[in-house]
Amino acid sequence: MQEQVAFDSAGLKLKGVLHLPDDGKPVKRPALLALHGFGSNKQSRTISGPAELLASWGYAVLRFDMRGCGDSEGVPARVICLEQVEDTRNAFTYLASRPEIDATRIGAIGTSFGAAVAVYAAGVDERIAAVISSGGWGDGVSKFRDQHASPDAWDRFVKMMEEGRRLRAQGKTLMVPRFDIVPIKPELRGNLAPGSIMEFPFDTVDSMYNFRANDVVGRIAPRPLLLLHGSRDSVTPTQQSIDLFAHAGDPTDLHLIAKVDHFMLAEGDPLVVNLVRSWLQKHFPAA
Repeated sequence: MQEQVAFDSAGLKLKGVLHLPDDGKPVKRPALLALHGFGSNKQSRTISGPAELLASWGYAVLRFDMRGCGDSEGVPARVICLEQVEDTRNAFTYLASRPEIDATRIGAIGTSFGAAVAVYAAGVDERIAAVISSGGWGDGVSKFRDQHASPDAWDRFVKMMEEGRRLRAQGKTLMVPRFDIVPIKPELRGNLAPGSIMEFPFDTVDSMYNFRANDVVGRIAPRPLLLLHGSRDSVTPTQQSIDLFAHAGDPTDLHLIAKVDHFMLAEGDPLVVNLVRSWLQKHFPAA
């Protein structure tokens, strides 16, 4: 069962889809907020696929468009990390108000940028009961440094940052192509959701550069946290989840998985699916 929904965040109307289990049980459901990746939207298979799977396991799931993305209101392409944290917290408030939902048992699952936002939101909002992060990151500076690893690539990135700051001081905005911010191999670009944003204002890059989920991940404990990452992720460096684990408290589980890449939640890999299900059964059961 799917329902088109809308809710308010900072005076903006955000659009989402609420998945509810179709088992006829008259009970309040545990739920998960599903957070899309960088400049993506609620139609991404990295969240729509898991939402359908989680609903089949007995969870309610809300996937929604962050402000400026997809069908939600907001300045198009303006993707600011702390504003997405605010959107996540307001999505929680909306979901908790629904009569079908157990407001004490709402978690978050995110991929890539959405995973970083999920971790940060749980670190600053104790209402979020559990977190699953797939291919997330905890430090914008080191993430970008490893994503632009060669001397030439890093030099181009640094010059872009300098130009963006120079123009901003003049009241102007530098627009930056998506793959100049986060490189993605051509063979993986088909995983991007239709309607994904392909060019961003410099403020988006600066927001990501200064974003540090590492600073707050330790506050999630004793609530459970699951960190998933491809052992050779070609988009977000694997070290980012290792560093999140080092900053986290208990109970936190870290799994580095071979033969999957950045978009693992869209692949339906049996190992990943079984791992997530067993972790949920232990730490955040549907029943």
